[in-house]
Amino acid sequence: MNLHVATERELLEGLLDVQRAEIARILDDADEAEARSRLVPSLTTPMGLVKHATFVERIWFHSRVAGVPRQELGLPDTVDESFVLTEDDTIENVRQGFLDACARSRTIAAEHELDDECMWHQGPVNLRFVYGHMIAELARHAGHGDILVEQIREARRD
Repeated sequence: MNLHVATERELLEGLLDVQRAEIARILDDADEAEARSRLVPSLTTPMGLVKHATFVERIWFHSRVAGVPRQELGLPDTVDESFVLTEDDTIENVRQGFLDACARSRTIAAEHELDDECMWHQGPVNLRFVYGHMIAELARHAGHGDILVEQIREARRD
């Protein structure tokens, strides 16, 4: 699809999918130790970014748009917790969890119109807002991932 001449819906879906692909790529060429590398003071790691992006997909589309309570989805209570890695987290299962969450988000979104509203703690928002928010959110984290990957590659050269 050519996003330059897409409908509004196609454009929003396409731009979000571009950012989803960028998030999934963060873990390309990393080993398990590198994926868990904490190179900044925050909880941000390459794998943690992907895990957080899964959380964001599930919060916005699975919970807010689809109306499934957070507790039923087993989501952490805080944003910080969404970056925390467990011993069971691997590149493969974290990336697959993200891809699965994205697929479910696409299905949910397809069942709604851009003007359909859902509740957010700041008030009602429509699906158009959700797309815009998700594009910005994932783009920001994809950029964080690019910087971490660059640091990891530089450390390999040393």
